[in-house]
Amino acid sequence: MNQHLHLAGVVPRRRRHTARRPRPLGRPPGWFVLPALALYVFVVLVPSVQGAGLAFTDWDGLSPVKHFVGLDNFREMLKDPAARGALRQTLIIAAAVTVVQNGIGLLLALGVHSRIRSRFVLRVLLFAPAVMTPVVTAALWKYMLAPEGALNGLFGAVGLDGLRQNWLGDPDLALASVIGVIVWQFSGYSMVIFLAGLQGIPDEVYEAAAVDGAGAWRRFRSVVLPLLAPAMTINLMLSVIGGLKLFDQVWVMTSGGPGTATETLSTLLYKNAFQFNEYGYSVAIAIVLTVFVAVISSGQYGLLRRQERAVR
Repeated sequence: MNQHLHLAGVVPRRRRHTARRPRPLGRPPGWFVLPALALYVFVVLVPSVQGAGLAFTDWDGLSPVKHFVGLDNFREMLKDPAARGALRQTLIIAAAVTVVQNGIGLLLALGVHSRIRSRFVLRVLLFAPAVMTPVVTAALWKYMLAPEGALNGLFGAVGLDGLRQNWLGDPDLALASVIGVIVWQFSGYSMVIFLAGLQGIPDEVYEAAAVDGAGAWRRFRSVVLPLLAPAMTINLMLSVIGGLKLFDQVWVMTSGGPGTATETLSTLLYKNAFQFNEYGYSVAIAIVLTVFVAVISSGQYGLLRRQERAVR
């Protein structure tokens, strides 16, 4: 038939095949989140609220009887010199770990971001301690820092007997030793985050700064640091939160000793709950620690985010 139409000078119209646009997906129904929300409520929120209520009792963890004591546990905490000392040590650890760990992590990231041939091997070696279990790492360092351990043995072997110390038994050195172990383990973790930020900076930015005559220090201060603001925010947040709630390394290496030289809020909480059977008092410490971490981390996050927006 088409041949006859062509002979007659009539060109048949072709059907236009219009591609159908996919329909935009609507918002999923709200009840989709109900199973996960219910699980979160019954597994996290309900036990947390019930546990928080114990802070207002004198429960010993064993007796079925609980007496309401109001705010007595919180008043006792304000008068307790052990609690005040634990708070001081917790703040020192959090501040020292945040500053030293991120400083070393940034230097390591700058080093392995260079064009040296062994940079990939160094990245693996420097990050390896971060994947180790903190309890295992603390146990190894507890042995190495013992009076007859590997570190003192090394000093003695090279004739540096004056540097031999009772690293974990001296109240003046124990806290610094614990901080050193934490920094050693997690500096590689900070390095990886900084390295990701450095790799996200375009080469054109460095080239433009070099063309403008900026030296290495000027490029680092005016180009690299501002563009590393998101990575810096993540690292500082993780370091502060981890330092405030630190428990594993302190408990394995010193158990809060010698005396109370390395006592933190987490170790004090554990001792009062499982050694002294003062569950009500320990829960009060846990609430104070939770509020403390939430306030400091949220305030720090808000400050860092404002600085990020100012840089942009």
